[in-house]
Amino acid sequence: MAGDLSRLLRPKSIAVIGGGAWCAEVIRQSEKIGFGGDLWPVHPKGGTLEGRTAYQTLDDLPSSPDAAFVGINRHATIDVVGQLAKMNAGGAVCFASGFTEAIGEDIHGAELQTALIEAAAKMPILGPNCYGLINALDGIAIWPDQHGCSHVESGVAILTQSSNIAINLTNQKRGLPIAYVATCGNMAQLNQAQIASAFLDDPRVTAIGLHIEGFTDLRAWEQFAAKAYQNNVPVVALKVGTSGEAQAATISHTASLAGSDAGAHALIQRLGFARVSELSVFLETLKLLHMQGPLPSKNIASISCSGGEASLMADTAFHSGLTFPPLTSAQEADLRDVLGPMVALANPLDYHTYIWRDADTMAKAWSAMMAPDVAMTFSIVDYPHENRSDWDCATEAAITARAQTGRAFSVVSSLPELMPDDVARQLIDGGVIPLYGLRDAVEATAAATELTAPQDMPLAIPGHPTAPTVLTEADAKQALRAAGLDTPQSRTVGRRSPLSLSEAAQSLQAPLVLKGQGIAHKTEEGAVRLHLNKEDLESAAAAMPTDSFLVEEMVQGAVAELLLGVTRDAAHGFVLTLAAGGVLAELLEDSTSLLVPSSRVDVKIALSKLKCTKLLAGYRGAPAANIDAILDAVDALQSYVLANTATLEEVEINPLMCTPTRAVAADALIRKEMS
Repeated sequence: MAGDLSRLLRPKSIAVIGGGAWCAEVIRQSEKIGFGGDLWPVHPKGGTLEGRTAYQTLDDLPSSPDAAFVGINRHATIDVVGQLAKMNAGGAVCFASGFTEAIGEDIHGAELQTALIEAAAKMPILGPNCYGLINALDGIAIWPDQHGCSHVESGVAILTQSSNIAINLTNQKRGLPIAYVATCGNMAQLNQAQIASAFLDDPRVTAIGLHIEGFTDLRAWEQFAAKAYQNNVPVVALKVGTSGEAQAATISHTASLAGSDAGAHALIQRLGFARVSELSVFLETLKLLHMQGPLPSKNIASISCSGGEASLMADTAFHSGLTFPPLTSAQEADLRDVLGPMVALANPLDYHTYIWRDADTMAKAWSAMMAPDVAMTFSIVDYPHENRSDWDCATEAAITARAQTGRAFSVVSSLPELMPDDVARQLIDGGVIPLYGLRDAVEATAAATELTAPQDMPLAIPGHPTAPTVLTEADAKQALRAAGLDTPQSRTVGRRSPLSLSEAAQSLQAPLVLKGQGIAHKTEEGAVRLHLNKEDLESAAAAMPTDSFLVEEMVQGAVAELLLGVTRDAAHGFVLTLAAGGVLAELLEDSTSLLVPSSRVDVKIALSKLKCTKLLAGYRGAPAANIDAILDAVDALQSYVLANTATLEEVEINPLMCTPTRAVAADALIRKEMS
């Protein structure tokens, strides 16, 4: 485990080890950003680097460096990192590649990365295979390339595995103050959660943005999320890539419903982060959070001088989850006083151009739209590239309305290129958020409403079963019944059993269901027969391609069928999927996912998001399902998972027959490693 990162993130001295162009660039970028500490080039041949005299060895340095940029080959990097650790350096950026990211081409990559970790011991290292970090608050750039950062008093921290993505983000021109940028490369020692947690120790950091390729060390992520929430620092995640773990199990419907991204999405929600899918929205969300913080509701308002823009805003927000609350009578009165009788009052509002150029009157209209229950009000303004003086009134009105109400306000351009840099700076100085493009503005606003407290229940961490097998349906139901699940009364009979099926079923109540065991997809193989009487069992069994049968009481009176499933996802935990069930489970694509364990409250909320929730509530006069019984079934399923984390691969109940009184597992599948 690495030690304190404070010296690495905020060094007073930096050693630059190596003599190539990359190391020279570190010196240039440090000087350019205004680093006021000691810069010590180190090269065995001595000489100079960017006009600075180089030390021949680390032992020649005046003192142990707070940070080091190690810009030499991978083999030499290991030795130098070991020397830095022994001399109590504050940390190092390992620039070299050829470690685990090169395993496909070099079998020694993993061995070298292990040696690097051992050499570093408790000294923090970034990388290998990474550019390093920029601290624009204190004028620090341990960075071997160009970047767009400049000094800020406060701002957001951005962390990514990709150095190239980091460079691109620093060159944004959207008015976002970037306080820190760090790249973590292979994450040999420090993972993203640990680095991000260190950013939280600086009170000047207002929000954190994470570009995530994959999660590691779930406990570290839980700790970081709790710390971020306690520090009131919102976190935005741009999760890219997919993992195959959740699709490794192909027997069940659950795996295909959950998909490769379900675990990541459920984890991000569980941690309380906002999730976005594009870099532009990533930047806009961070800017919104830096200036305003998380938004308390999904209520928005929009004003523009064009009916086309009003309609476009309404359509853009349609699938975002954001809502346009109707105007109150007080708002209508205030707006009527300002706009007169010719304007149709609504939200979104087209105020026409009757008051254009009258900044004070415009500000009164803007203020009237900014109701207490509105989380964000937009003014749509597109500034021309030349002769913009006629648009100054819109900028002035926005700043005045913000000052008068103290409520969240944004000027948004319909196209990103129609928001000039100088106007954006003027708006920011006035507390107004400039947002670039309607789509990005809407998605950023929606993301800012998604931030929540992280769940306090620790995630169930999966084991690594090596040879999981499929239990028979009877054995699966017996195991789940022991965990508290409601299952039908049943009997198991072999084709060569001394008891006939009808004799074995004497204590069961018709109608009955007969199933052939040992078949993955029974319906397709003709191994399920419904609505049978006892005397029908033998003839039904004769047509089934199996020697083992399960006969059970048929569940009647179901108002809906659900699928409950859990798959092991090595990257994210156990993914709990709730979906419309039965034979149409995959066809309907009506599903949502959580992680195990999840509370009854969260499960109930997740159920309410399904399209089939109308059936559960009683559709068109039909009786409602027993929701408590459904929640009991989910609790039982989770109890089974928690008791079998080391060996379980997947478990599925499909369908769960939901009646007005019960929630019964009509079918069950378990795949696990047997001890």
